[in-house]
Amino acid sequence: MTGVVVFCGSSEGNEREFLKDAYVLGKTLAEQKIDLIYGGAKIGVMGKVAEGALEHGGKVIGIIPEFLKLKEVFHKGLSELIVTPNMHERKLLMHEKSDGILMLPGGFGTLEEFFEMLTWSQLGLHPYPIAILNTNGFYNELLTMLQKMVDKGFVRKENYHAIIVDQNIDRLLEKMKNYVPLPVPKWMSKEQV
Repeated sequence: MTGVVVFCGSSEGNEREFLKDAYVLGKTLAEQKIDLIYGGAKIGVMGKVAEGALEHGGKVIGIIPEFLKLKEVFHKGLSELIVTPNMHERKLLMHEKSDGILMLPGGFGTLEEFFEMLTWSQLGLHPYPIAILNTNGFYNELLTMLQKMVDKGFVRKENYHAIIVDQNIDRLLEKMKNYVPLPVPKWMSKEQV
């Protein structure tokens, strides 16, 4: 892995561990020479992951749509800041600049970005590892819901099990590096991918 896109909250949340894990993740990515690609804000969980990477010599690429540039208080000390015209362009660039996807605690926007990348994986549009840093069990209920989708026949078991989940940053990154992509679904042709 050379670059990981991290989806996370522009808010801090109400548990200290969210910010602590975000900082340590940024630091660890920098130490492992993995570029951080993220939403470009200097606040919240987003700001902490960037701070951790920047303070340890990492390359940090922020990608933010024009309309959020002021609202999310963009980070001025990044290695690179890319401003896009809209959210769709933002996600497409994040995808193009990364070869791994990682979700930290966040809200609706975090889930929306993560699930779009997860859907693209299911459709065979990218072969990248998709992971959740499950700080303090933050995503336990979400994982239960995803398992229910498997149980009720809406999600294939192998797609659910392809999601890498761990509370330990080093283990999570190691699993991402060793990820073997699922085969492209048989109902998809090469021309569609």
